[in-house]
Amino acid sequence: MKFTFLSHSTFILKVHEKNILVDPFLSENPFFCKKQFSWKKYIVEPIDYILVTHAHYDHVCDVELFHKIYPNSLVISNYEISNFFEKKGIKTYGVNYGSFISFPFGKLKYVWALHSSSFVNGIYGGNPGGFLLHTDEGNIYVSGDTSLMYDMKIIPTFGKLKYSILPIGGRFTMDVEEAIIASDFLHCEKIIGVHYNTFDSIQIDEKNAIKSFYQKGKELIILNIGHSVHI
Repeated sequence: MKFTFLSHSTFILKVHEKNILVDPFLSENPFFCKKQFSWKKYIVEPIDYILVTHAHYDHVCDVELFHKIYPNSLVISNYEISNFFEKKGIKTYGVNYGSFISFPFGKLKYVWALHSSSFVNGIYGGNPGGFLLHTDEGNIYVSGDTSLMYDMKIIPTFGKLKYSILPIGGRFTMDVEEAIIASDFLHCEKIIGVHYNTFDSIQIDEKNAIKSFYQKGKELIILNIGHSVHI
């Protein structure tokens, strides 16, 4: 399994030769807009699936764009977000807080998040969530945007986690210290940080963040844009 970070909460998971794009936010991403970098060089293989955790613009901004580029891709999200994009002619698979569902890349479960969810035009985006992915290469928890919540303790009861992908920028989500507590709840020692440094309001000190996790016996992985790690 391969994780490629594309900025903010956008990344690609490659599992069994299937490329899964999560929360696409590139065309309006300040990193690329202000620095005039092209995000296109980081998408080097066709996208098979697009996972969307909730409806905020910094997570759904480029769903339509990528579906135009890769019309055979399948958007997987909650019932309301799936209906929203289905009406635009996009192929979707609606889910809700429920059972695991089998896909070619593994078993996927939509799980709770403590956040909000609405499109930029105010349309209700359903309940925010994350994804729990079980594969024969290991289990991954993608929390989506969330505050720390005690319900995270339920996640490892479904199976031991290899990695958790957690927001660490604070203000709108967990910060570094809360993400450390979340890792305790999740019984997960390896965390990939997302949702930080994209905007002024979620700036962090990356070196101190890594140190804070290390002091608690954890590993925080922070990747540069376009960089990958095998997990």
